Amino acid sequence: MGIVGLVMIGMLLLGFPFVVTLLAPLLVYFRVELPTLNPQVIIQQLINGFSPPSLIAVPMFILAANIMTSGKAANRLVEMIRVFVGHIPGGLAITTNASCTLFGAVSGSTQATVSAIGGTMRPMLLKAGYSSSFTLGLIINASDIALLIPPSIGFIVYGVVNSVSIGRLFLAGIGPGILIFLLFSIYVFFYSKIKNIAILEKATWGERKKAIREGFPVLGFPILVIGGIYGGIFSPTEAAAVGVAYGLVLELVLYRTLTWKKMVKVLLDAGIVTGVVFILVGAGQVFSWMISFLRIPQQVMPAIIGTDPTQLQLIIIVVIAYFVACMFVDPIVAIYVLSPIFQPYVAMTGIDPVLLGTLVVLQAAVGSATPPFGCDIFTAQLIFRRPYFEVIRKIGPFIALLVLATILIIAIPGIALWIPNMAGI
Repeated sequence: MGIVGLVMIGMLLLGFPFVVTLLAPLLVYFRVELPTLNPQVIIQQLINGFSPPSLIAVPMFILAANIMTSGKAANRLVEMIRVFVGHIPGGLAITTNASCTLFGAVSGSTQATVSAIGGTMRPMLLKAGYSSSFTLGLIINASDIALLIPPSIGFIVYGVVNSVSIGRLFLAGIGPGILIFLLFSIYVFFYSKIKNIAILEKATWGERKKAIREGFPVLGFPILVIGGIYGGIFSPTEAAAVGVAYGLVLELVLYRTLTWKKMVKVLLDAGIVTGVVFILVGAGQVFSWMISFLRIPQQVMPAIIGTDPTQLQLIIIVVIAYFVACMFVDPIVAIYVLSPIFQPYVAMTGIDPVLLGTLVVLQAAVGSATPPFGCDIFTAQLIFRRPYFEVIRKIGPFIALLVLATILIIAIPGIALWIPNMAGI
């Protein structure tokens, strides 16, 4: 396995695309160490990775997110929140936090949320007196709530890989998402008071009514998707198609901001993102198969976990493993590679797979904003044209709050499980 690591590090340093650095080292390894292995096995595993029917929901949710971000949905959502909290200490930062949380229920993507909400809120935050590093740290970490608030691509992938109900996972993400929103809001409230950040003038009720009238239809997306799944009207895959239809009605008919020319770009962008996601899914499946083929879990895991781990011990080990892995690789790949390693132990100890899935996706959210290779760090660099160290300078308190949220969910599983248990699905 040393040759895989050396080739991968070398290709990363030379600037090769991430998906290439995943697959090329495997090809080198198979050629050098397993010359008799039929290369068709790799192709078969790639196809197996993205063949589950449930993954059909992924491109549909990506398309729905692109439709919503191409118009004025993000701006209207931000304005609806701002008119209610902009006049309190930290009002703009809380608006950013709340907008990222709610827009996550529209996009299901951290990168889309960074772009849509960050592009709107960052100039306002800077004008109010927040430092550039603080605004970047707030935006990329608040955007990570999108991985927990349904519809979440992370939950879809985890559910497919581990044969867990995607509907239950969607509902399980709501409680932790709200918890993180509250923790971030409390922090920015006191931070803003200490730093004497300027507050906005209190909006009139007329302005609030107007903002609600224009922004509330955006919330119809998560209400329709989550309500439809909860009510048994349609499956998560069907909900994705309904989400696309709702986005088209909203942006084409109601807001009239999406032209046919823009629609072509929306479709092309959705195709590109879908292609990248499915390449990552296929690469993760190949990695997972290779690890199983070489019997690495049987050689390594007993020494790490022991012969009779408790539920708490296993949960802590899984959380740490995903936290570290998602700092270096895309969360989709981490889920595909690590899940088969831990699955036998999860079944043996009887851990609730929905609770564990929530913790895993939360670690994917943490890793997405954590150096050295958190994907949202590079997204913020690209969008806002700021240096790497400026982006990461003020992320420490937010990462600490995400770790605190992880601890609270482990200590109080009901934070994640209460809603799906009440829903009875």
